[in-house]
Amino acid sequence: MADDSFSQVIFSFENNFDFNGNLIWIQTYWKLSFLSVAIYLLLIYFGQRWMKSRCAFELRTALVVWNLSLAVFSIAGSCRILPQMLAYVHNDGFENTVCDGSRIKDNGIVSFWSWYFMLSKVVELGDTAFIVLRKQKLVFLHWYHHVTVLIYTWYSTQQIIPNARWFILMNIMVHSAMYSYYAFKAMKFKIPQSVAMTITTAQMLQMVGGLYINWRAYSAISSGRHCDTGMWNIQMSLLMYASYWLLFAYFFYNSYMKKPSRPKTA
Repeated sequence: MADDSFSQVIFSFENNFDFNGNLIWIQTYWKLSFLSVAIYLLLIYFGQRWMKSRCAFELRTALVVWNLSLAVFSIAGSCRILPQMLAYVHNDGFENTVCDGSRIKDNGIVSFWSWYFMLSKVVELGDTAFIVLRKQKLVFLHWYHHVTVLIYTWYSTQQIIPNARWFILMNIMVHSAMYSYYAFKAMKFKIPQSVAMTITTAQMLQMVGGLYINWRAYSAISSGRHCDTGMWNIQMSLLMYASYWLLFAYFFYNSYMKKPSRPKTA
């Protein structure tokens, strides 16, 4: 494992992670992500119709448990992956972390948490169930983000895309804060609006980071240097991150900057 200054204790469940077996599984079944998305969208449609004539569920306790569980998973994953990525940069340079996928299978820590990160994208679809059952407003950004991230994550996992390690780390770090915020909010803690603004800002910075990492991969390929991240994946990812940034910026403006419209007078 990397450098002693970045060394971590590796747990048995990480050390025994069956990289090759799981790779075969995801390469065989990654298209199940499309089925998951189709079921998800149908459940949204019929769920909202079903709730039209019903009172909203409170689901307070379930919401706390749900968000706390995802927060704990995200925090644990961040604490495990971050030191490994810092070690990669320290030893191999940043470009190799973006372009060299040859040693991914040798790192049980990153492989284990990346695998369960991928599976968590299906679990996180449950976020929407709380919105539908509590009769809250379901914005385009919410379901679009869930759908595209799930498909892209499953697609990239079966291709062993090296720069996806950065995407995973950025996402799981932001989710550590986001799900913690939602958990405390569900517990009725009074949280300043500045916290929500900070989290949305972090999400926008995550998208900028995604664009930069893709640019670094594109730059390496354009300059004739070896890069295991394919051009098609880079193009898809660039389009996704650009669309996310625009949607989060629009959300930020409407939520925190736009002045409420004054009621019209007769």
